[in-house]
Amino acid sequence: MAAGAEALAASVRDFVSGQQDGRAAELAAGVKDGSWTVLQLVEALGFCLENTDPRMRGRGIQLLSQVLLECHSLLQEKEVLHLVLFYENRLQDHHLVIPSVLQGLRALSMCEVLAPGLAVSVLKAIFQEVHVQSLLQQDRYTVYSIITNFMATREEELKGLGADFTFGFIQVMDGEKDPRNLMVAFQIVRDLIVKNYALGPFVEELFEVTSCYFPIDFTPPPNDPHGIQREDLILSLRAVLASTPQFAEFLLPLLIEKMDSDLQSAKLDSLQTLTACCAIYGQKELQEFLPSLWSSLRREVFQTASEKVEAECLSALHALSACLSRSVLSSDAEDLLDSFLSSILQDCRHHLCEPDMKLVWPSAKLLQAAASASLRSYHYLTCSILPLLLEQYNKHSQSSQRRTILEMLLGFLELQQKWGHVEEGFLSHSDLELVVDHLVRLTLHEEDSQSSEAAMEAAGSLAPVYPKVFSGRMVPRLGEELQSERKEEGSRHPHSLQQRCLQALAAVSTHTSIVRETVPVLLQHLQKMQKGSEAGNAQDMVSVCQSLHRVALQCQQDAEGCWYYHQAVVPCLLAMAVQAATQESTHPLVSKALLEEEVLTAMVPVISAATTHLSPELAAQSVSHVVPLFLDGEVSFLPQNSFPCSFQPFEDGECLEPQRRLVALLMAFVCSLPHNVVIPQQEQLLRELLSLSCSCNCPFTATTASKCFAGLVNKHPAGQQLDEVLQLAVNRMELGLAEGPHRMQALTLLLWVTKALVLRYHPLSSYLTDKLLGLLSDMELGPAAADGFSLLMAESPDVLHKGCHADVRIMFRQRFFTDNVPKLVQGFHGAGADVKANYLKGLSHVLNHLPKPVLVTELPTLLSLLLEALSCSDRVVQLSTLSCLQPLLLEAPQIMSRHIDTLVTKFLSLTTSPAMAVRIAALRCAHALTSLPTMVLLPHKARVIRALAKPLDDKKRLVRKEAVAARGEWFLVGSPGR
Repeated sequence: MAAGAEALAASVRDFVSGQQDGRAAELAAGVKDGSWTVLQLVEALGFCLENTDPRMRGRGIQLLSQVLLECHSLLQEKEVLHLVLFYENRLQDHHLVIPSVLQGLRALSMCEVLAPGLAVSVLKAIFQEVHVQSLLQQDRYTVYSIITNFMATREEELKGLGADFTFGFIQVMDGEKDPRNLMVAFQIVRDLIVKNYALGPFVEELFEVTSCYFPIDFTPPPNDPHGIQREDLILSLRAVLASTPQFAEFLLPLLIEKMDSDLQSAKLDSLQTLTACCAIYGQKELQEFLPSLWSSLRREVFQTASEKVEAECLSALHALSACLSRSVLSSDAEDLLDSFLSSILQDCRHHLCEPDMKLVWPSAKLLQAAASASLRSYHYLTCSILPLLLEQYNKHSQSSQRRTILEMLLGFLELQQKWGHVEEGFLSHSDLELVVDHLVRLTLHEEDSQSSEAAMEAAGSLAPVYPKVFSGRMVPRLGEELQSERKEEGSRHPHSLQQRCLQALAAVSTHTSIVRETVPVLLQHLQKMQKGSEAGNAQDMVSVCQSLHRVALQCQQDAEGCWYYHQAVVPCLLAMAVQAATQESTHPLVSKALLEEEVLTAMVPVISAATTHLSPELAAQSVSHVVPLFLDGEVSFLPQNSFPCSFQPFEDGECLEPQRRLVALLMAFVCSLPHNVVIPQQEQLLRELLSLSCSCNCPFTATTASKCFAGLVNKHPAGQQLDEVLQLAVNRMELGLAEGPHRMQALTLLLWVTKALVLRYHPLSSYLTDKLLGLLSDMELGPAAADGFSLLMAESPDVLHKGCHADVRIMFRQRFFTDNVPKLVQGFHGAGADVKANYLKGLSHVLNHLPKPVLVTELPTLLSLLLEALSCSDRVVQLSTLSCLQPLLLEAPQIMSRHIDTLVTKFLSLTTSPAMAVRIAALRCAHALTSLPTMVLLPHKARVIRALAKPLDDKKRLVRKEAVAARGEWFLVGSPGR
């Protein structure tokens, strides 16, 4: 026996010292043949498991784990229990040890004698202690294997975790890049869904963490030993995306976007995924997206040169029609099949009547694909199409045309073996001109604004079908009206007419050829407003910018139209702004409207929307002009580039303040560029923006400089350059916050940089957030710092959102909540009475932007603080807290019922607040109280009804409206049938 112990100890020493890796197999064989037990092996490893050198501990655990992988089936239940506890504890060890710990847990996850509860315990420990995506590929694969093993053998235990298991796995998978790991991860997600694990409030997050790989763009390296092909990943991901209708509201917009891609592979993948989804979707999931889906399918069939794309489009259309055909409707539901087939018929029928018959076959194929889906769809379409084809046969005399029509007829008749579209008719050119004239009249001169808007909408729908008529007839008429309106003295509603002209020009810009006509009209109008002596109306300029913005949005999906718009609009707006700023720097303008904050703010979304959808090549071409304009005053690319002085927005001098305001336009451009576009002179640009944000006396300029800096930092690749820039920013912020005239500017910079880093999970975000938390007790900056928590959590309209390609992690709000709400609560309890409101305001902002299902789970610990917040005298705190509580009354009635006395008292008290918004919110909460159990409400019924009589006489109509609704619902409390 002593000899066996010595052999064991010697083998352990050989392995741990790194001399004999083969000893692991010998030790495992010894366990199998009974020479020693796993417990004796652990005892022999004691000297290295307790060693202070993490490498030594790692070798020891590596040896134990390798043995367990060979011998896990021999373990007893009690041994497994002790080993699990040991390994869970080691997850907190040095990062060098973690890979071996995970291998040991993988071995234990295969043990049949694993006691109930241990699988959950292991996964909780991994979710809490291990940052999986910082591990090497094989170690991440080990984590996925552990999860897979437990899902195969401990399903009911894991389901007991509820949505926490789903949330934990999302954190594990978020950021995975290796195809070997993705194959396993995709299978886990599919099992989560098809085996009915609780997704809870994390449906969108689960979708985001998988859909970010769609469409798959993977080419295996030459001689790849792993054998994973692109098609394997495509099918595995598709099995996830098409596994549940719960993904529909997120997946269908993504598929529509990718169908419009220039990449054929993306189109095919999207179409095949759509077809797969139709097998499990119903009318409810498809309803909102049917028009866009049909528009994309129609365009591809009409325009594609690829037979593969055409075939997949027809398959997808067939699947959509079949899905709508088999959906079971309630008695009062709309039958979407009829309206969908009507759209198809409307868009295809007229092509069957066109003399040149160019789009006859594409239209016929679309109609036949839909008709073959079901007997209903066949009858619906052929009732209209067959008579039409017979009519066309009689109209045409050429044999080739007659043959084409007969072949189409035959195709429809052959479908009758299985199964089976309505339009108003074909418009002649003169009819179209008459239609356009009517639309112009209704748009501009109809007194009823709704009718005018409907006419604009109709024009926008017809314009892409008949672009020549609209660009040749409607656009010139609108342009003439727009110019003449400014000269008319006796017009009753000149401003209204101008507004309608601007709106109509935007509405009709739904085809690239029309955009080429409308954009010059809008830009010329803006230029005349800037130059004219009677100009200077900022609101009028804002209206033009709003129309330009709408046009930009309508151009984004068409590459040609998007580039034309960008080239036409962005240099022109920059030139006008530079002209205004340089003139203001030398001598006052007749009109300063273009430099006013509201006009520059309206220009921002125009430039942003014109930039976000550019291809990387075209974006790089544009950025090579715009950045040197601001850094070097290089104006040669601007139209009409003769300016009264040089453009130097980052130079010192009070006279240059008008030029510095144009940093807002720089922000709109550079913060909307895709990730992979290199920004020239970026480090210099960041330093200039940083300097301006901390030193400028104009709040508008300082804020836009901060936002621009933050937008660039958010997308900046990790590494030394980013670290240096951030350190420079931290130094400037800390100096500015300490003392001096620019403390508010420093706080603004702190907020935007913190947001930029929070969104991308940058490590420095924790330090900056703590800095912000510390400012809540600052007498001067505390209230603004508290409001800053809303900025951190809310969606930003102009920078730092997904639409402008910002790096936004899907669960940043939940992570921010977990990391910082305990600190806010602790700070509140320790704060002086004069600053407690700041902590409450910050807390209410965080809670207000948190997904409500997540908030419900934290409600028991936070409700008392929320109720205390209602007593705060700060109206922002009151309003924010009421907005937070109202949905919780509906979603967590049992928890809220325990505090009914306090809730009633607080809400009724706030119905007499001096602030109208607070009164309205309090009445809505009083109304929402009626969703609580009747037995809880009855003791308060008479009191509430009496108290709600007073706001019935409120001087504000909106308050009276809410009071009537709330009081009426309280009268019904306890009545039969309620």
